[in-house]
Amino acid sequence: MTPLGIGTEAFWSNILAGKSGTDRAPVLMKSDCPCKVAGEVRDFRPEDWISRKDVRRMDRFAQFGLAASYMALQDSGLVLEKENRQRIGVAMGTAYAGWEFAAREYEVYKKGGVEAMSSYMGIAIFTGACGGQISLHLGLQGQSATTATGCDCSSATIAQAADLIIKGDADVMFAGGADAPVHPVIVAALGASRALTDRNDEPARASRPFDQKRDGFVMSEGAGVLVVEELEHALQRKARIYGELTGWASTCDAYHMCQPDPDGTQAVRCVQTALARAGVRPEQVDYLNAHGTSTLLGDRAETTVVKKSFGDRAYDVPISSIKAALGHMQGACGAVEMGACCLAIRDNVIPATINYEFPDPDCDLDVVPNVARHRRVDIAVSNSLGFGGRNTTLVVERYRNGRVTGQNDGSEASGT
Repeated sequence: MTPLGIGTEAFWSNILAGKSGTDRAPVLMKSDCPCKVAGEVRDFRPEDWISRKDVRRMDRFAQFGLAASYMALQDSGLVLEKENRQRIGVAMGTAYAGWEFAAREYEVYKKGGVEAMSSYMGIAIFTGACGGQISLHLGLQGQSATTATGCDCSSATIAQAADLIIKGDADVMFAGGADAPVHPVIVAALGASRALTDRNDEPARASRPFDQKRDGFVMSEGAGVLVVEELEHALQRKARIYGELTGWASTCDAYHMCQPDPDGTQAVRCVQTALARAGVRPEQVDYLNAHGTSTLLGDRAETTVVKKSFGDRAYDVPISSIKAALGHMQGACGAVEMGACCLAIRDNVIPATINYEFPDPDCDLDVVPNVARHRRVDIAVSNSLGFGGRNTTLVVERYRNGRVTGQNDGSEASGT
């Protein structure tokens, strides 16, 4: 559920074609926000997945997440009627939750008072609304958890799902994130902190990670949900396995709420811990999906993190940021980017960093500029770096009968 298409194949084909999903947003054009550019999910009809009655009870972010969960369920081949639903859970992330619903109802309240407000506001705007709706509509009775740590939260939910599976508390987890923050107040707030681009005259080229003329990120919306499953459970039902999740880690810079630690010490520890858990050496990594938001400090700091994490190998591993095409999907970005890693393994192709025109000597790695690259991908790493200095790294490997590419022998979680 992305600004580049609804559904896995639409999203992926547009990513590989080098298309952009960012444009001037009508709601921002009508506002006084300096930034008019956003990544919106076009042609989304929640009624295609959800009854009209339930649509009225949900914020757009929950609609996204529920629709993405239905698509993940269909793609996974799970037949819920044949499963123990007490062993299937939900782990969802969000940064802004039901902001749009809340803002709309606040205007209703100002004009008509309490009696005019929607009776569903309380269940629509809280952070756990999306995960709760997924559990309710799919009848999933395992743990239902929400992580609200911002930009890294949907990567963190995938790690959380794997931990629950390894502990034996679940067989299957629907894990990911959803956000719908394209609202003038949110955009204005981030614009005031100088985090957003003001390249309004080139909306499709506004997000340009690692480019010397980058000037901030593009706010985007959407959802990404992966089915994370215990390996033997997946094999027994002959599931299509996109990859095996073998390493994950989270750390915190404890440095600044907005700015990354320029030394990247804790982000480096995060990457190295995830690789060590997977039993993967830096020279074995075939692709690194960067957080790459298109901010001056963020992209520079992440380049430092890659160099320190991979040492002499840093200049050889291809890295790219699909936020160049999608914008920053906030609480959904990590899951969508992990999905891109799985698809890179499936198709042996690395998505490009589009809009790359002016090399930055401070970001001098192989960023796969502008054109997707066909090459064998057996091991991919995804980085998510968020406000508050939060870092999460995931390692996914091509599944091979009985063993994957790395050396780790303890992983049990597979994404389908």
